[in-house]
Amino acid sequence: MTEVKFEDLLGTGAHFGHVTRKWDPNFKPYILLEKNGVHIINLESTIESIHKAKSFVKDIVGKNGEILFVGTKKQAKDIIQQEADRCSMFYIVERWLGGTLTNFSTIKKSIKRLKMLEKEGSNLYENMTKKETQMLNREKVKLADQHRGIKDMRRLPDALIVVDAQYEDTAIKEAKRLEIPVVSIVDSNTNPKKVDYPIPANDDSMRTIQLIISTLADSVNEARGKSSDDKTDSVQVKDNGGTPKKELINQSGSEKTEKSEVQELNDDLTLEEE
Repeated sequence: MTEVKFEDLLGTGAHFGHVTRKWDPNFKPYILLEKNGVHIINLESTIESIHKAKSFVKDIVGKNGEILFVGTKKQAKDIIQQEADRCSMFYIVERWLGGTLTNFSTIKKSIKRLKMLEKEGSNLYENMTKKETQMLNREKVKLADQHRGIKDMRRLPDALIVVDAQYEDTAIKEAKRLEIPVVSIVDSNTNPKKVDYPIPANDDSMRTIQLIISTLADSVNEARGKSSDDKTDSVQVKDNGGTPKKELINQSGSEKTEKSEVQELNDDLTLEEE
């Protein structure tokens, strides 16, 4: 399995936090410096956090544990679904339904109903009017959309892998209540203490999300003895913004991932260390 390198993270813009006025003071240990009103995340901390998360994931999967991937924000949906599918784990990419974990018995009933509606040759539709059939079909489509990533999840997961701990606050609160450990990408506007294995990084960059989540999916496959080289075609990642967050950075017209700008930041980091 390929290790995540400093240059890989730098090239995806993983080091860009939010503008300083939006920061969470608890994130301070992961901040390297402030530049142009934006916090710069210490990527050495990111690499260390990824290593810890990978070890945890391997341990869970090595004990036949199950992991639920969660990413309902626009930038994360396709990546989460693809990587969860690639490592044969469960996922949620649509709106998190309150009680998905804390009221799992009700969710299981809803999934059971979905499977009944999807069952071919079912006599459920016999002697029904056209209107009643249409209503059932609408219900089936709705349930299928809500539960498509967890339809075969028969019990609570042993861990969650989350993109953006701030955005997925409800999911994390439910996991914490049930003492289910959480691995999550956290940005500078988030309290990293709210999750068990925080990975400090830019959670609005699709390329950063792709890099980190695919690395964790690789860990799942490696724990099962499956080659991480058997990757499906990666999601076409275009960091087309999706992100009014990096306001000051975007004034320059991009997320500063051009080679010259990366070199400039490298120089700044070197000076800071001296």
